[in-house]
Amino acid sequence: MSSNPTHYVAPAQTETVVVDQLHLSDKKSNLWLDAWRDLRRRPTFWVSVVLCVVIIVMAAVPNLFTSVGPSGAACDLANSNADASAGHPLGYNFLGCDIWSRLVHGTRTSVLVGVMATVISTVIGVIMGALAGFYGGFLDSLLSRVGDVFFTIPYIIAAVVVMSVLADYRNEFVLALAIGGFSWASTARIARAEVLRVKQSDYVTASISIGLSRFRTMLTHVLPNAMAPVIVVTTLSLGTAIVAESTLSFLGVGLGGATVSWGADISQAQTQIRSAPLALFWPSLALTVTVLAFITLGELLRDAVDPKSRAQR
Repeated sequence: MSSNPTHYVAPAQTETVVVDQLHLSDKKSNLWLDAWRDLRRRPTFWVSVVLCVVIIVMAAVPNLFTSVGPSGAACDLANSNADASAGHPLGYNFLGCDIWSRLVHGTRTSVLVGVMATVISTVIGVIMGALAGFYGGFLDSLLSRVGDVFFTIPYIIAAVVVMSVLADYRNEFVLALAIGGFSWASTARIARAEVLRVKQSDYVTASISIGLSRFRTMLTHVLPNAMAPVIVVTTLSLGTAIVAESTLSFLGVGLGGATVSWGADISQAQTQIRSAPLALFWPSLALTVTVLAFITLGELLRDAVDPKSRAQR
C-alpha cells in the first residue's frame, strides 16, 4: 500500500445540474378562469351560447325578426293552413295567422315566464338552503323538512291548481310564481350542501373570530363562495321552467286569451295534425331547440366548474 495516498478533489468548474425545479405559471387561476379556459375550447359551448343569445334577443326585440303581427287583424281565414310564401317562410296556421310571426312573438312569453320562474325559485332556494346550512340545529331541521314537503309535490300539478284557482288573475307574474314557488326545493338542497362545505373553511372561522357577525359572514364570505353550483342549476332550471310554461299553456291553464305562446300553438295545432302537420312541427321544434340550448349550456357549465370532472378529462 502506498504511503502517499492520492486525494481526489472535484474540479472547481464542475457544472451543477438542477434536479428539482419549481415551475410557476404566470397565469392567474381561479374557479371561473379555469372554467372559461375549458369552455372556450368546446364547440358545443359556442353553439349553445349563440342559440341562447339569439333566443333572448328574439324575446326582447321580436320586431327585429318579423314585421307581421301574430294575431288579430294580421290573421286572415282565407290563408288557413296555406303553404309558405314570400314574407311568410313557414306558412299559416288554421286561423290564417303567420306561423313564423307567432314563433317569434311566442318566444317572449316562454322566455319571460321561464326567467321570472327561475329567479323566484333560485331566490327562495338560496335563502332557505343558506340559512339551513349555515345556522344548522333546529333551523336546519325545520327548513329541511319544509323543503322535503315541497320536493315531493310535482310542481306542474301544483301550478295547475294555482292557475285554476287564480283563473281571473292570469298574467306572466302569477304563472311564474305558480311555477317557481313550488320548484325551489332542489336549489335549496344544493345551496345547503355548498354552504355546509364552505363554512368549514379557515377564512370563515377567522371572520367570526375578529368580531364579524355570523349573518354578515354568511353574506360576505360563505354565499359568494357557494354560488358556483347554484348558478349551474339555475341555468338548467331555466330550460325546465320554459317547458313548464308551455305545458301549462298546452293544458289550457296558462296565460290564455290572446297571449301568444308555443304551448298554446301546439295545443291548437294538434287537432289539425293530419291536414297541417307543419303547424304543430314548428312550435314544437322551437320549444325543443330552446330547451336543449339552455340545458346543454347548463350541463357544460356544471362540468367546467367541477374540478373532479376536469381532472378526469
